Parts: sequence; structure tokens; C-alpha cells
Amino acid sequence: MAEVCEVHKQHMDKILKVKKKLPSQEIDLEVSDFFDALGNPSRLNIVFALMEDELCTCDLSNISNLSVSAVSHQLRILKDRKIVTYRKDGKNVFYRLSDNHIKDILKIALEHIKEDH
Repeated sequence: MAEVCEVHKQHMDKILKVKKKLPSQEIDLEVSDFFDALGNPSRLNIVFALMEDELCTCDLSNISNLSVSAVSHQLRILKDRKIVTYRKDGKNVFYRLSDNHIKDILKIALEHIKEDH
């Protein structure tokens, strides 16, 4: 169990200041969904691969050791959460990260994890 105050005293000035800056519940839900999508090791592996280069579903299948069908399922979730986007090139579909914010978030997460190693 986490440490808690021994005396219950609310600091209303801090509470009011913080409450004014909190995002709406709708934004909370979107952020939660974003991190939920990254909470799956298969999807995270796909996203890490896409940090390096734009890749087609066949490439992602090989890299992630998942079937093309399984990769497609994971990519649909990532696309729905606006983490990846795609383009068609003939009969191939190439995926990439939606924007550099995704890459930045993952780089920061990796730095955080590597601090203890």
C-alpha cells in the first residue's frame, strides 16, 4: 500500500488550481484509450518497428512473428486510436506512425525504463 497522510487536511488553494487545469473527461478517455492501445506487447512491438521505418503488413508480420491477419487486427486498433496511418501503393499497404508525437512519447518511455537498467 502507498504511503498516505497521517492527518487528513485538504489544501483548497492547490485543489482549486489543479482542478482548473485538468482536461475534460472526454480527453481523459481518449488519452486512456491511447495508452491502452500501447499496453499490448504485440501492438507496442509494431509501433516500435514503425518508429524505424514505414513498413507494409507483410514486413510487420515477419518482424513481429504474427500472422498477417493478426497484424491487421492490431493495426486496426492502432489506426482507430490515431497512432498509425497508412498509404496504398499498388497492392501493398504501408503503415507509419501518425505523427512525431508518437515517436517522442515512446522515446521518453524508453529513456524512463532504461534509467533503472
